[in-house]
Amino acid sequence: MTEERTRGRLIRGVGGLYTVRDEAGAEYTLRARGKFRREGLSPLVGDRVLFTPGKGEAHGWLEEILPRSSRLVRPPAANVSLLVIVLAAEPAPDWLLADRLLVYAGQSGFDALLCVNKHDLDPALLPRVRRQYAPSGFSVLGVSALTGEGIAPLRERMRGEICCMAGQSAVGKSTLLNALCGLRLKTGELSKIRRGRHTTRHAELLEADGLTVLDTPGFSLLKLDAALAPECLQNFYPEFLGRGGCRFLPCLHDREPGCAVRAAVAAGDIDEDRYERYRVLLSEVREAWKGRYRSNGG
Repeated sequence: MTEERTRGRLIRGVGGLYTVRDEAGAEYTLRARGKFRREGLSPLVGDRVLFTPGKGEAHGWLEEILPRSSRLVRPPAANVSLLVIVLAAEPAPDWLLADRLLVYAGQSGFDALLCVNKHDLDPALLPRVRRQYAPSGFSVLGVSALTGEGIAPLRERMRGEICCMAGQSAVGKSTLLNALCGLRLKTGELSKIRRGRHTTRHAELLEADGLTVLDTPGFSLLKLDAALAPECLQNFYPEFLGRGGCRFLPCLHDREPGCAVRAAVAAGDIDEDRYERYRVLLSEVREAWKGRYRSNGG
């Protein structure tokens, strides 16, 4: 007689052992069936799964991965629906990383918002972020994990989502999670060279106070998908869309004469710094696209 399988969500995976939480909140330690390896499937944190609980002290078995709504490649995770991109005054914002993450969210099929932490350290940073990203329509929230400012609106936006916090090390992601969820995650301090030290080693799905958040290592080495065609990068810049009138089609909005996006930048309708970073990413995407064909012998 086949044992009845239980439905749950994978919240942690380390060393071939997977921790799954069932719908009642109980946690189980499991191993994956050999079929996953044979089929080239890897269970990911965030996966909805079917499993067979173990008996006594024996581990149970992960039996089936249910269909995913989204998948992150780095860090490996599934079913994320909201990416919270955290910036702070210290360390100095990596604006290019923030833009990469927004493109990454668009490619992966989930929403994104920008969260300016440590707002009390530099009140000028929040208006600057809003000025750059207002034309794009992305939400920008200012918070301080230390004072509690802005925590309630951020918590409300995250409720009902499977969230992932991303950004440079030491921008305060773990401190924010502590404030949002009443947790006691380890937090790091800025190193002497003002770069962050990673304090999160493995992806883990945290559930507390009605929030579900993926706590992950930093995204500081994120690269865009090499399969992204140069003409498609602009699709992830909402402020570029709907601006008809470019002289040449397709227009990459780079150096082409008669470009409507460049005209909007000149008119102040699109932030110039964000546009220049778009050109940096466009150059990277072009190189990666050429390399893709070279590696295929083209």
